[in-house]
Amino acid sequence: MELTREQRESSGTRAFWTYWSAGATSAVGSAVGAVALPLTALLALDATAFEMGVIAAAAYVAWLVIGLPAGVITQRLPLRRLQVGMDVARALAVASIPVAWWLGVLSVAQLVVVALVTSFANVLFDVANSTFLPSVVPKEQLQARNSLMSGTHAASQLGGPSLGGVCVSLLGAVPTLLVNSASYVVSAVLLRRLPERHVPSPDRPPMRAMIREGWEYVTRHPIMGPCMWDATATNFVCGGQMALFALYLVRDLDAPAALVGFLLAAEGIGSLVGAALVPSVVRAVGSARACVVAGFVSVGGAFLIPVGSGVVGYFMFALGNVVFAGGVVVLSTCTRTYRQIASPPEMLSRVMATVRFVSWGAIPLGGLAAGALATWLGARDALLVLAALTVLSPLILLASPVRHLRDLPDH
Repeated sequence: MELTREQRESSGTRAFWTYWSAGATSAVGSAVGAVALPLTALLALDATAFEMGVIAAAAYVAWLVIGLPAGVITQRLPLRRLQVGMDVARALAVASIPVAWWLGVLSVAQLVVVALVTSFANVLFDVANSTFLPSVVPKEQLQARNSLMSGTHAASQLGGPSLGGVCVSLLGAVPTLLVNSASYVVSAVLLRRLPERHVPSPDRPPMRAMIREGWEYVTRHPIMGPCMWDATATNFVCGGQMALFALYLVRDLDAPAALVGFLLAAEGIGSLVGAALVPSVVRAVGSARACVVAGFVSVGGAFLIPVGSGVVGYFMFALGNVVFAGGVVVLSTCTRTYRQIASPPEMLSRVMATVRFVSWGAIPLGGLAAGALATWLGARDALLVLAALTVLSPLILLASPVRHLRDLPDH
């Protein structure tokens, strides 16, 4: 029996909110884990600066390994079942850390292996997730829904690290990772309730040909290409910051574990503010101009992060994170919405995979570089070098056709 328009809209709304609930739950758990994992390395295993860089790099290195094939794999597999499977894999991997700790066999090597497993699962999950959204949200609502998703992620980044810091203080760093594992289980249960989504290809050309088609589409595109390289420069810096933040707070600013969680939560405040401002900023100046302005805002924030010591250092770290994260969220929300709207449906998963292969592939490289740099210069000076690199982000956009546009085109 054919559904009425109202029934289809109601079904789509329920699907979106189930999708949103799953994402929000796992995002909070991941934010808790983002505090607990580095503190496990620092407090339970006394990891060095370079080991911290390796752990941070392992969490994203899969984008360099399977980032491009992920678009084709996602296109050929049922999206919901793929997402559920990746949630289960992440839950088991993270839960293995407390088990090993209780058995007295936990090591830095295991943290790296767990980071690698979750990294590969994250790649397939994230590509499937970004491909699924346009299938349940009308085109005219995508900007608003993406802003909501960014706002939700920001709220999780605000509450998650704070919750993580409290849990670490009460339970210890290692047991807190069970919260992260449980969040993936809840996400998997929720995702199982979604309707299956599959975007089949009319034929099945070789994977290499499909990957090449997606790569050429993005890299030759006058707007998507520069936006991808801009995101790459930004993510290189983010990767370095992720590797150094806990190290900087604990060993340079002498912050206790609970305070580390609250200071890292400042990123969530910035992300939340940035997500809330996206619709009004886009209406006021246009999506293309918003990207350029946001890039310069992030530069200012990055330079504030490693300033001061003691209470002043805590304040500047939090303020810099708020400003930096706010700019990054405005930029990423505008460009992600543009890709979802402007990409042909049969190309979307490969477009998202190509962009993330390049831009997210820069995260582990940034982590490794920052770890090595901090070993030589110290965490504070390494963060200043990363701040200098953020200038590349707006300059890339100003060197592209984006500088002539008010809005990113929808075709």
